[in-house]
Amino acid sequence: MLAEDQSEAIAFLEERRGSDEVERIETHISYIFLVGDRAFKMKRAVKLPYVDFSTPELRLQACEKEVALNAATAPGLYIGVRRIMRSKDGRLRFDEGEELVDAVVEMVRFDQGALFDRMAVNGRLTVELMTQTARMIARFHQAAPVIHQGSGSANIAGVLRINAAGFATSRVFGTDELRDFNREFEEKLAVHAALLDAREAAGKVRRCHGDLHLRNICLIDDEPRLFDCIEFNDQIATVDTLYDLAFLLMDLWHRGFPELANLVANRYLDDTNDEDGFVLLPYFMATRAAVRAHVTATQLEESEAHSSELAAQARSYFELARSLIKAAPARLIVIGGLSGSGKTTVAELLAAEFGPPPGARVVESDRIRKAMHGVPAEEKLPPAAYLPDVSEKVYGKMADRSLALLRAGASVVANAVFDRAPNRARIEAVAREAGVPYTAVWLDATAALLRRRVASRKVSPSDADLEVLTRQLAAASSDVTWQRVDADRDAREIARDILGLQPTAPRVLPDAQRSL
Repeated sequence: MLAEDQSEAIAFLEERRGSDEVERIETHISYIFLVGDRAFKMKRAVKLPYVDFSTPELRLQACEKEVALNAATAPGLYIGVRRIMRSKDGRLRFDEGEELVDAVVEMVRFDQGALFDRMAVNGRLTVELMTQTARMIARFHQAAPVIHQGSGSANIAGVLRINAAGFATSRVFGTDELRDFNREFEEKLAVHAALLDAREAAGKVRRCHGDLHLRNICLIDDEPRLFDCIEFNDQIATVDTLYDLAFLLMDLWHRGFPELANLVANRYLDDTNDEDGFVLLPYFMATRAAVRAHVTATQLEESEAHSSELAAQARSYFELARSLIKAAPARLIVIGGLSGSGKTTVAELLAAEFGPPPGARVVESDRIRKAMHGVPAEEKLPPAAYLPDVSEKVYGKMADRSLALLRAGASVVANAVFDRAPNRARIEAVAREAGVPYTAVWLDATAALLRRRVASRKVSPSDADLEVLTRQLAAASSDVTWQRVDADRDAREIARDILGLQPTAPRVLPDAQRSL
């Protein structure tokens, strides 16, 4: 709903400034004016269920808060707040005059091609960049202030109320489908309530970004930066950290990048050790898709321009939300093989292909070992970190983590050498203990291929070199009973073959025999 006329302030900002043309971009709650080396962002005079920009004073407050909140995550990007004032002669000027007409955030203008949504279209979102992004978000969340103002389930219930109110203002969706849609989200909330409440009690609800999708991440000086966080509604931005992350995961999934969504989720969890919330990600992603659906539909109500395109976008997010909220059974895939057989590459391809979005959690021995020693995955460990007693602990932690995830309803890819029979037996017992179907494969490769791959490795979570591989080859036994898969092929072909294998049906052990 338009609260007041902003045409005069808009005309002031659209005036040619020197020799520079002014480019205007519109969102559902903002106007952005690009001129020269500057960008000016004005809040639209709207009053919606989740935002009130209905007066110049409210818009000024929102501008000031936006600069304060974004300065930490995007240093150098936000310059400050400019007031649009009316002087006694009736003319509008920046920061000079007696009457406040409007306000804008002044920013350094950057190449729009540096926005992650543009980079996605241009195929520039690499594995390395998204790994860097996941780690940056993890650091941001770990430093974000903890907020205790109600239970975790009540926090998400507030999001559902905002969604329902937003949908009620739209003509895109029918009354009956909205009733069923909202009911399904409320029913799933009841299922997850205990876990959400436990996470809130553990400090997982924080003052986050609130609008963490691809368009609000940019590449500045070769570093991914978050900007344009939610400043107008603390309730929307005070959420479970994984719900904050879920907006990015949903956006990647919606745009057709499931492998990157899975990668971001896994790299984020590697750094935060937030395993218990992994099972919530499908619901969180579905809720984020619902947010995007009603926001896009609201934008349609504000402008008839591109109405058919906006309606189609709103509908696509709505349908995505309905698909994301559907349950999928847990499953375990185990990948073993000597160093250089391609386990990690295949595991990461597989993880996005089964289980509910964003796919399976990758439980990898190399990353667990590095985390146990408190170093980044790419940092090389000393030989003492690979002594038998340490490796025993690594495989034990793999089993424990996989079991916890599977019992919670998540799917898992477990990736390790698994050259010792006791470790193979232990991970098989995990599937029986959890009562889930599993597929265990051994990647077969010739010694020559293994040596060539290990020798050509660059930075990797694996520290295995040719000397390590030589010891593995000397100790290799022929008693591996897992399904053997030829590793001398394209990794995507290998992953497809593994997914096509008939899994071993779950067989729950009697209580007296349960032991890992």
